[in-house]
Amino acid sequence: MAIATVNPATGKTEKSFEPYDDAHLDKALALATEAFVDFAGASFKERARLMVGAAELLEGENPDIARIMATEMGKTFAAAKGEVSKCANALRWFADHAEAMLADEVVATSASDSRAIFRPLGPVLAVMPWNFPMWQVIRFAAPALMLGNTGLLKHASNVPQTALLLEDLFRRAGYPEGVFQTLLVESSRVDSLIADERIKAVTLTGSDGAGRSVAAAAGRALKKTVLELGGSDPYIVLASADLARASDVAVQARLQNNGQSCIAAKRFIVHSDVYDEFCDSFVKKMASLTTGDPMDPATDLGPLATESGRDDVASQVSDAREHGASVLCGGSKVDGPGFYYEPTVLADVTPQMRVYSEEVFGPVAMLFKAGSTEDAMRIANDSPFGLGASVWTSDPAEREQLTEGLQTGMIFFNAMVASTPELPFGGLKQSGYGRELGDLGLKEFCAVKTIWVT
Repeated sequence: MAIATVNPATGKTEKSFEPYDDAHLDKALALATEAFVDFAGASFKERARLMVGAAELLEGENPDIARIMATEMGKTFAAAKGEVSKCANALRWFADHAEAMLADEVVATSASDSRAIFRPLGPVLAVMPWNFPMWQVIRFAAPALMLGNTGLLKHASNVPQTALLLEDLFRRAGYPEGVFQTLLVESSRVDSLIADERIKAVTLTGSDGAGRSVAAAAGRALKKTVLELGGSDPYIVLASADLARASDVAVQARLQNNGQSCIAAKRFIVHSDVYDEFCDSFVKKMASLTTGDPMDPATDLGPLATESGRDDVASQVSDAREHGASVLCGGSKVDGPGFYYEPTVLADVTPQMRVYSEEVFGPVAMLFKAGSTEDAMRIANDSPFGLGASVWTSDPAEREQLTEGLQTGMIFFNAMVASTPELPFGGLKQSGYGRELGDLGLKEFCAVKTIWVT
């Protein structure tokens, strides 16, 4: 795949880049290793100062940065501006809290002093996706850099301008040379990077196939990994739910980022007592949305990021239709230039259809009818993925039952699943392992040392 900006609203290539050669990569790895020696010893106060400086740059340049993201992967301009603001907030949060979260953990033993201490590991390789081209990077970089690690970013090949912007951001914020670098390389070169002894750990956000590949390469090299992979998140609406609110949020939960989010709600599991009412409301709202130019304020839904991604969604819907699914709205590509697909709702989905077990990375929702809370939980858990779940209920007993029974890493009650710097983010099953964000995410790339003094 070429390293290039292909505007998904037009299908035109706007800018191309040559991949870095071996000499460039070797120099980058050497710089990251050398920079780590000094940066690991910097005070938390100094690291926080630099991180706040990066946040200030994001805040001051928000519209310009957002325009690049919208151009590269098609998210609406409003959504892109929101993503930039979210990144600035996360940088400030880790600047404020990292030192306290990394304080020594004193443990009472027979020793005169016994504790766990947390120290940086070294250069961390981040293999990041295009769908949230800045947020995905910041949620790795903010904790990693506050800990004292250095970062090497291998970004998706269709967002090279955002990738280079991130390197420039940290440089202009005053970070020493080599602390954060972007590597413009093809995916085929990731294995050799992981094998390099100068890389100490790897984090990947991507498909389960990419996760298996990275985990295998890291396993051969005995290196720590964090994998945030795909999701087919359930959105469970029980009889006691606030249906008006649940159906409003359902549209946003499915179509955030033009439907291209691992934590987007994809399977809408509705109690039979309220199924018809929810279905009617949800389908009407999905069908009423405006699809168009992501830079137009009137646009609700922009294009999918790539032509192949749009074609994958079309193929999955076609397969579902051929196997008996009902298409309640949408179900087709949008005529004209760009990689657009209609907001779509499917019903009568069965395990024989690809959409039942695959992640659908586009504006396609599936409706399921559940006869009880237990049935809803059974349907929700009948998936290879286990990232997040959104549950709508006003019954505390149902909330407790689903808290214990759902096989997901995150459960949001009466709200859509989201990521926030304060809380750990990650999944179960084929949605990956390890955690980003929060105190657990901060400590993923630590050298944890046990200290005992007799």
